[in-house]
Amino acid sequence: MFAGTCEADLFESSRGRLEAIAYRLLGSAADAQDAVQDTYLRWQSAERDYVESPEAWLTKVLTNICLNQLTSARARRETYVGQWLPEPLFAGDPMLGPADTVEQRESVSMAMLTVMERLSPNERVVYVLREAFGYPHSEIAEILEVTEANCQQIFRRAKQHMATGHARIDVDRVAATRIVEEFLDAAVNGNTATLIGLLTQDVVSVGDGGTYMPTLSRPLVGAESVARFLRLLVKPTENKRGKLGGAPTMFAAVVNGAPAVVITVGDQVVGLLCLEVTTAGIAAVHGQVNPDKLVRANRWWADIEPGAPLIESW
Repeated sequence: MFAGTCEADLFESSRGRLEAIAYRLLGSAADAQDAVQDTYLRWQSAERDYVESPEAWLTKVLTNICLNQLTSARARRETYVGQWLPEPLFAGDPMLGPADTVEQRESVSMAMLTVMERLSPNERVVYVLREAFGYPHSEIAEILEVTEANCQQIFRRAKQHMATGHARIDVDRVAATRIVEEFLDAAVNGNTATLIGLLTQDVVSVGDGGTYMPTLSRPLVGAESVARFLRLLVKPTENKRGKLGGAPTMFAAVVNGAPAVVITVGDQVVGLLCLEVTTAGIAAVHGQVNPDKLVRANRWWADIEPGAPLIESW
């Protein structure tokens, strides 16, 4: 059945898809890579004669590994210091996976990955495989070992949980730069009224610093509260320079499909502010300053052309 085809090549041809699935399920590039590696080790020791479809077999094994991780992750999140956010990825990272449809693009937005935390492990699997990868319910049901009717019911329940109430706007590099410039101009120059005008009334600000950087203990909600906080956040002080390790430079980029402020010190990314832009305005600001979750972003930043900085002297 596999004669003439290298077993490693068979797996490598699926690696990109597997990593994209695992990232959406786990919200962590590092954990996704580990899950795919575990899948590869099981593929190496599998009884090939009993594998009718390598793609289906690999997807089921990966999904089961991710389900185990999701169950243990829930326990870890209870002891996580501060608020938890997904690991951000720059545009072009293959782990973001397919982006041909609105559903595929939305499934890797920071807002949707964060909302997915509300789902049960099974709901998350069904939602990701169906919404982002178009798997039929019959295949998903087989992976989860449930009935097809049950799978459809799980999907409907997941869709209800995932409703955010705002329609997102797709952005390219040019649009992202314009949005970030406007956002930073209002925040840095202390134009609170303009900043409030850029936000939705129910805007949410969430920050993840892990054990390294102090952030808000809970999400901040409301345009006026978030605008005041953002003004304080970007206001230059010696104390902030000390915590960041120097005076930061700020760039614009596209991260997880959304405009983002890239904060660097030297040639290192020390923070990312992802702006969830909707037809009603900026509906969420997700700040990632946990260095453990910026490792992959830093590798990508070293290899891309960032363009001119928006703020060079802070």
